[in-house]
Amino acid sequence: MLSYHLSHSGAGLAGLTVREHDMPVPGPGQALVAVRATSLSFRELMVLDGTYVLPVKPDVVPLSDGAGEVVAIGPGAGTVGVGDRVAATLFPSWQDGPFAVEHLAQRGGSLDGMLTEFALLDTDSLVAIPAHLSYEEAATLPCVAVTAWNALTGDAAGLGPGDTVVVQGSGGVSLFALQFAKALGARVIATTSSPVKAARLRDLGADEVVDYTATPDWAAEVRTLTGGRGANRIVDVAGLLHESVRAIALSGTIACVGFTGNAAVPLDPGALFASGATVRSVAVGSRAQFTAMNAFIETHGLRPVTDRVFPFDAAMDAYRHFAAGRSFGKVVISHS
Repeated sequence: MLSYHLSHSGAGLAGLTVREHDMPVPGPGQALVAVRATSLSFRELMVLDGTYVLPVKPDVVPLSDGAGEVVAIGPGAGTVGVGDRVAATLFPSWQDGPFAVEHLAQRGGSLDGMLTEFALLDTDSLVAIPAHLSYEEAATLPCVAVTAWNALTGDAAGLGPGDTVVVQGSGGVSLFALQFAKALGARVIATTSSPVKAARLRDLGADEVVDYTATPDWAAEVRTLTGGRGANRIVDVAGLLHESVRAIALSGTIACVGFTGNAAVPLDPGALFASGATVRSVAVGSRAQFTAMNAFIETHGLRPVTDRVFPFDAAMDAYRHFAAGRSFGKVVISHS
């Protein structure tokens, strides 16, 4: 079997090589999965350039996100069977409840990931994928989709009909958050940088779109569009929390799911206190959240937005395409 390996975090594409291995044999509680597809997220670019916030082991098999078919199982495999269509969680030990330090081991970082023909995986880290999705579509779910789901539903306040949600840009988390929020009955205000992307966001269901190149003060525009109240929830993918605080409704929730790496602007404690807002960091989600999200996707017939699919032997081209920053939707690698 063939697997990609990254010599070390920070090596860039020059450190990515392909190697042949013997076929692994599943032990107790393990399954051998024929990986049919993987996908890229911003996390993978950070692993590549050495800026990822969690440990990355040398010679790691990269990519946290993948889906495939179970082809063999070891003793005590539980409810997983040969032929099952599955995806693997990013944090294998995080089954349910709050995130904790004992769950920091992550696929494609401190653990080998999914950019391989066959992956040996603990069965309690696997989830069944929605029946109506292809492997290429299901491979987009483990990181950004679960993050978006957690950002919208993972706290006591939750999200319901009539609430207003702001999503930022057209990256994977934001597109999934848009789709989930609409299916939950919320009003969605999306921000973007171009009229072309604005049109596509409206096609996906955005009720309002703010082009921040034409309207740089998007927070003020959100206030205007909500009659001065602000948004009930903001999925902040850029880390510009000082702007989100200006756009949030009293006692609203800001889900901080990432940052762009730009110089941080200090967050005024007075402004945060006056907003009454909750700022919550979101680190993907648990296996229980993944399972609940998949049930929701299946019930509502949702489909991920895919930008382009590359073959397995062109994985480096997939990285280059994604890193160029011009994609709308997920960049996928097909292993078929």
